[in-house]
Amino acid sequence: MRYRRFLKSGVTTSEVGFGLWTLSTGWWGNVTDQDAIRLLQRAYDFGIIFYDTADTYGNGRGETLLAKAFRDRRNQITISTKFGYDFYHYAGERKGQQEIPQDFSPQYIRFACEESLKRLETDHIDFYQVHNSKMDAVMNDELFETLEGLKSDGKILGYGAALGPAIGWRDEGIKVMQTRKIDGLHMIYNMLEQEPGCDFFPVAEERQVGILVRVPHSSGMLEGVYTPDTQFDEKDHRSHRPRSWLVEGLQKVERLKFLTQDTGRTISQAALKFILAQPSVVTTLPNIYNENQLREFASAVDTPDLTKAEIEQIEALYKCNFYVKSAEEVEKSS
Repeated sequence: MRYRRFLKSGVTTSEVGFGLWTLSTGWWGNVTDQDAIRLLQRAYDFGIIFYDTADTYGNGRGETLLAKAFRDRRNQITISTKFGYDFYHYAGERKGQQEIPQDFSPQYIRFACEESLKRLETDHIDFYQVHNSKMDAVMNDELFETLEGLKSDGKILGYGAALGPAIGWRDEGIKVMQTRKIDGLHMIYNMLEQEPGCDFFPVAEERQVGILVRVPHSSGMLEGVYTPDTQFDEKDHRSHRPRSWLVEGLQKVERLKFLTQDTGRTISQAALKFILAQPSVVTTLPNIYNENQLREFASAVDTPDLTKAEIEQIEALYKCNFYVKSAEEVEKSS
């Protein structure tokens, strides 16, 4: 494993991190606590030290799992969590990206932080994020004054903003980097979905903001395991995507095969290396739900970096939408 740092706080990250949404939310199938803890501990064995969760993942379950998995190793890992969704008053079942009300008042932020510290069984959070920041949160002076207060109190070492739930929020991302003293910005970015993330990198470098990238494999498309016959369980959030997403995505993956031919990389490893080629990126957060994936993703850092020519070829393909045919055209000709 290789390691990077947030430039402002100095907090250390592993180039491949572990996002607990796959283990704690049920959106990728149900995982027992025992299996989740075992996978988290195996990730540490592979050199992964950065673990990203949120207080709302499983209504606190993600944080509790981290505490159980690393009770004796707290000082050897970096914990990132999020706040803002008031699941204490809106704790019903949520599916997919369905949102509940947010609360960014100073009182709620301090309350949420203390509750997270209890569940994590720690005295500080390494990186604390505004969860799915909209513009009203970005423009909320009290919110960021409260975060500065938590930092002064030693409750958090650094803070930032997570963008979402969809891939958008370009204006919010740029504005929060330009106007707030954030350490990091958490976003979606991958070879198939480069916008608006590509607009964030120049600002991040200028403002010394570390970029955290989730969904680096475009919801599994860049893992190289999908086929035209792939079907998802009805409880899996990917089952709600249109057929065109699968058919057109597979064509894009086919165009990227040059990244794996005589290179020593799988397509999923190339997807991570593409993101890590950006100097402002501090960690990637692939969706991990079994040990085989974990091993493949963690070893990506040991594969060859993408060459300038490879990156230029990816950019050229992206500009032409990978020359894909519509799902209707493909299925009509098959």
